[in-house]
Amino acid sequence: MEQRTLGRTGRRVSVVGLGTWQLGADWGDVDESTALDVLAAAVDSGVTLFDTADVYGDGRSEQTIGRFLREHPGTDVFVATKMGRRVEQVPANYVLDNFRAWTDRSRANLGVDRLDLVQLHCPPSAVYDDQAVYDALDTLVEEERIANYGVSVETVAEALAALEHDGVASIQIILNAFRLKPLERVLPRADELGVGILARVPLASGLLTGRYTKDTTFAPDDHRNYNRHGEAFDVGETFSGVDFETGVAAARQFAALAPDGVTPAQLALRWVIDRHGVTSVIPGARSVEQARANASAARLMPLDDALTGEIADLYDRRIRASVHDKW
Repeated sequence: MEQRTLGRTGRRVSVVGLGTWQLGADWGDVDESTALDVLAAAVDSGVTLFDTADVYGDGRSEQTIGRFLREHPGTDVFVATKMGRRVEQVPANYVLDNFRAWTDRSRANLGVDRLDLVQLHCPPSAVYDDQAVYDALDTLVEEERIANYGVSVETVAEALAALEHDGVASIQIILNAFRLKPLERVLPRADELGVGILARVPLASGLLTGRYTKDTTFAPDDHRNYNRHGEAFDVGETFSGVDFETGVAAARQFAALAPDGVTPAQLALRWVIDRHGVTSVIPGARSVEQARANASAARLMPLDDALTGEIADLYDRRIRASVHDKW
């Protein structure tokens, strides 16, 4: 699989990574055996980047990755984790003592002395402008608790604020065919500064697979059921903030654009891979088959200009008005 340099980390990672929120919680139950099989299938398919967080299943996702790495010594996988969502979401909690405690917990979960990459996990917006936060992160690097740090953001404004700080190695942001705003300023600025871009929610919580109808239901413990209006966290994380019925109708049109032999999900992932400035796209997977299918998008030819234009036109007609100015 094609490898790209993840910004200021200097590390090469696969253009399709694996997001492991699904292996922790909030997407219905995935047992540990299945989770381990998903990780193995991803690696066998050329994936060299796992993205996780300390709150996915209260550490379950990190622990599963740690077990996988112990059982597969020598596997060259870069693990990006996140921290900051274990406490009340106020800027005062983003301090060095908490950072030390959170990273120590993640190091124990993953079974490593030093974390490859730690990302602030969508903290309050004021955190991105606070130099003391970056000074504390620099201290974690100096103490060799972490090798690199980055941020995960909800909004373009948050990404642009973080990009003004020299130590930031990467930005994780929602980017998909139903969320185009980052293309305007975030990706060009990150590329100019040599900062990596990890594109999350690339399938709009599954909408872009084209498998859903307006009558599709989800398990009670699946965020696509309980967070449709932002009841638990930012609604932009669920279906990219697109109203479900609107998204289903637009996804049907998106699916119709897929060339012969290409699934809608593969088209959606290839579209992200092709955006200049993207380092890696990090779809999740709940099964071996999904992990393999997602990775296969890296083998597709880049999309031609005509198809890319049709996708942009679909966004403008069906999605832009409801999401573009919110994030």
